Amino acid sequence: MTGSPDLTSRDALAYAASRLVRHSAEFGPAPVLAEAGPEARLVLMAGETVILRTDPEQTGTALLGPDEAERAGARAVEIFLGRVEGWPVFAGAVAEEAASLFPAPGYRALDLRALAAEGAVDREEQGLIATAKSLLAWHARHRFCGNCGSPTAIAAGGFRRECGACGVHHFPRTDPVAIMLVRRGDACLLGRGRHFKPGMYSCLAGFIEPGETVEDAVRRETREETGIAVGAVAYHASQPWPFPASLMLGCVAEGLTEDVRTDPDELEDARWFPRAKVVQMIAGTHPEGLTVPPPTAIAHLLLRDWADGVIAAPPAPQG
Repeated sequence: MTGSPDLTSRDALAYAASRLVRHSAEFGPAPVLAEAGPEARLVLMAGETVILRTDPEQTGTALLGPDEAERAGARAVEIFLGRVEGWPVFAGAVAEEAASLFPAPGYRALDLRALAAEGAVDREEQGLIATAKSLLAWHARHRFCGNCGSPTAIAAGGFRRECGACGVHHFPRTDPVAIMLVRRGDACLLGRGRHFKPGMYSCLAGFIEPGETVEDAVRRETREETGIAVGAVAYHASQPWPFPASLMLGCVAEGLTEDVRTDPDELEDARWFPRAKVVQMIAGTHPEGLTVPPPTAIAHLLLRDWADGVIAAPPAPQG
């Protein structure tokens, strides 16, 4: 149902590449930063921002050395992520105020949306930072056992928490989200939420519920938000989305009906856009100033691949 991927478009996706060899794939106990040696690196999250070392001659990096890590003092949480090119890599969480200990011009603190929008670090480092942020956020929310309420302790380097009272093991969760390009003929269905930037429209999306397939989630969310019935659904691409720990599953779906009935609790507006108008929205030349999400978002990839014909047309009806 889909054609060959446009690698240039996919290379623009934020958080979708990583050189990290995860500790969860390794054997043996996890090291600790204090004993890992001078080659160890730390990704430091100060509240919702990551600390970057900057250099006017090259791209910034979030991989801080041990001496830099000590500048922030004690970390509320410290975990072992794995290795990058053989270096042990850790992640640590400190208070938001600790960012002031890393002043310009040698450092800066960025939230992950700005990090991706600016291309402030190499693409392969974005995925590593996303892993750090998502895991640290999970640890902050799961300090107590959901089974008995007792405190839990970090295990497996940070890829697990264990309850010493009842023995239950807790593992980091990822929340799957279906995001879909719904098409019918030479048009696609886009909507805008009340929190969107003025004039921006995007693909529909929604969390996948327990016991639900990706395909059924696409059909349910589309009908709930717009009243449009959906037939065939096919997977196209995915993107980690660390806000705090989602996985966007990009799909292409066939719309079976045309009349849009927007749920005001879900969307401010939704409508069918002809392919020519979507091309203008991507290029920033739409006469009404309408736009789509930036190339760092999977919605942009779905729209561009459809507009460029990378996503194949559906088969002609039989009979």
